[in-house]
Order: sequence, then C-alpha cells, then structure tokens
Amino acid sequence: MNILLALITLAAGFTFKDTKGKHLDVLQDGKLLARYMCAYDNSSPEKIELTGKPFLHVFDPDGKTPITNGPGGEYPHHRGIFIGWRKLTIGDKSYNFWGMNDGHQVHRKFVMRKDKTGFTSLVDWTTAEGKVLLTEERAFTFLSPARPSYAVIETTSKIKTLAGEAILDGDPEHAGLQFRAANEMERESTEYIFPKENADPKTDRDYPWVGLSYTLGGKQYSVVYLNHPSNPKDAITSAYRDYGRFGMFAKDTIPAGGEKTFRVRFLVIAGAMPSADVIQKAYNQFAGVNDPTPKVTVKKAEKKAPPKPKKVKTK
Repeated sequence: MNILLALITLAAGFTFKDTKGKHLDVLQDGKLLARYMCAYDNSSPEKIELTGKPFLHVFDPDGKTPITNGPGGEYPHHRGIFIGWRKLTIGDKSYNFWGMNDGHQVHRKFVMRKDKTGFTSLVDWTTAEGKVLLTEERAFTFLSPARPSYAVIETTSKIKTLAGEAILDGDPEHAGLQFRAANEMERESTEYIFPKENADPKTDRDYPWVGLSYTLGGKQYSVVYLNHPSNPKDAITSAYRDYGRFGMFAKDTIPAGGEKTFRVRFLVIAGAMPSADVIQKAYNQFAGVNDPTPKVTVKKAEKKAPPKPKKVKTK
C-alpha cells in the first residue's frame, strides 16, 4: 500500500511531513519534534477506541521516543496534548468528549499557516452517529526555543457551536486543555511547581502557569504550562497526579452561534525545572504583561487512592 508523504519546509529549521490519514510530523533541524495523530476509524469499537480523538505527541530531543502518552496503558484516553470535556451539554442532552464514550473528535483537514510557523487541524466534534455538534480550529505554532527549553509549542483551539448553546463542564480531572506524560514514566519522582507560596491547586484559582517534572527512561523532563490571560476565569488546576496528567479547567458556555478560544503555550525541557524567574519571563512574553516573579511551591505528586473494596452482601 502506497502512503503519500508531503514535505513542506518551514522557517526556523522546521519541516512538516504529512502521512495522509495517519499523522503529521513536525521536524526540527531534521529531528522529529512532535507528531499530530489524526487517524479516524469508526468501523469497530476497537478502532474507535484507538482513533476517537486527535492529539499531539511530543518527542525527546533525539527525536526517537515520545515523552507523552498515546493509546494504551492506564487512562488511555489521556493522550499527549489534548482537549475535551467530560460533560458537554447542548439542549437536554449531554455528551462525554473526554473519555469519548458517546462522541468523537474527527480531524477533517490541515491548513498550513501562511507565516510558515505551524498548522491548523480542522476538527468536527460529533455524536457517535456522526452528527456534528461543534467545529474546532486546533492550531499549533512551533517557536524557536530559548534555553533551557528544547521545544516551545503553542496551541490555540477556537471552538464553535452548531447545535445551540453549549455548556462546557466536567471537573479538573476530566476537562480542559491538558498534557499527559508517557505511561512508562517513573511515578515516584513526579513533582509539580506552582506560582504561589503555600499553594493548594485544589482550591486556588487562575494560576498564570504551572510546571511538571518527571522521569522517563532514566531521564528527567520538565514541562511548563503557560495559561493565557484570555482563557476562561475561575480556573482550577489539576496538577497533582503521579502519572503526569495536568492542565486547567473552568466551566464555560459557548452561546448559540458563538465561539470560544483556548490558548496555552508549553515549554518542554530535557532536565530539571527552570527557575521561577525564567518561567515568569516566558509567561510575561506570552501574555504581554510585566508581572513580578512570584514565590513558588514545589510538591511531590499524589498517588491516586486505590478503589474502595466492594461491600459483600451477606444473608
């Protein structure tokens, strides 16, 4: 079977290679930096389990191994850089666009940016039967990294509703634009950094940024999530799980005929978390502000509590 490969040269040492119907590779100076997984196959429950949502894999500096999660392992619906809500309500019906139980995210086509810095994936959010509820322009921009980052990835999702007012809901564990580290990571070393003294991510709101450090294959990686100030307010940060899924969630509403935009920039580092000064400088540049460097809190990740034993009925 022949696979059509399209190669497009970009600025700043980037190239794109499109394997039609499967994935789009982003190469930096000839090395694989990221891979946007866009296959869709609803011919069986097993196929839709593997392809029900597009996502962006991020690779190590050598371009050989993904440092993000894909299908398989624990919580296989957590995949790379992804977006979704556990409870999307339109009218009197609700849909799960997190675990993808009764809805799919279907990539339709790519649009290359005219400034040659990235691409946009046009995505339909559909019911299991194929009715389109939302359309999304999921854009990725790949920026020339400044040390200590080896990758700087900005993602902007512009989501429009076609079927009336859409309520985006769920909870911090199951909604929003998030990052998931590879399932093979060494969970004992996972920790998070927060831009506040005595931070409590379960009660605090609207962090400008948050960071994750984890170990994979004996190597340390750090990822910083920069939360653009235009994003929905009253956001709760889910950044405490030892398997390295983290991001921000705020309940929001897209009015009938309207749209919402979600914008996040990721700094990816091979090594230890950079200083708060370095992170704050990157955030200020992204957000267009001049905020001072905050005091920070570093916390070891929490292990998820084991399920409670089922009660056994006795006669």
